Amino acid sequence: MIDHTGVTVSDFERSKAFYTTVLATIGYELLAIFPASVTGRTDVAGFGADGKADFWIYKGEPNRPPVHVAFRVTDRKHVHAFHEAALAAGGTDNGPPGPRSHYHEGYYGGFALDPDGHNIEAVFHGQARLGG
Repeated sequence: MIDHTGVTVSDFERSKAFYTTVLATIGYELLAIFPASVTGRTDVAGFGADGKADFWIYKGEPNRPPVHVAFRVTDRKHVHAFHEAALAAGGTDNGPPGPRSHYHEGYYGGFALDPDGHNIEAVFHGQARLGG
């Protein structure tokens, strides 16, 4: 089971604003910020829900190749809201919201590239997949 993950970003403030806006559409919020003076290495920010940060951004040389992170959502409207917010916040379309039945029946996702080219996705697995 994955506890947390993250991406390295070139412009910390720009990415912090981008992810604050985009992740708010799925119930995430900015929960923690630690400057380099605390981490001993670089600035970091953690996003999550229910008081638990599980997605982090780190200031530095962006990951190469870029990373793909998919955020599970509870319905299709969240996929659309996430995708629209990503584009409005400066992201690039990498696949509009829609069914992706080649993954499995009921898979519905929307993809965008963040300012550093990381492929972020909101995905709804449909009613058949919600329980497991």
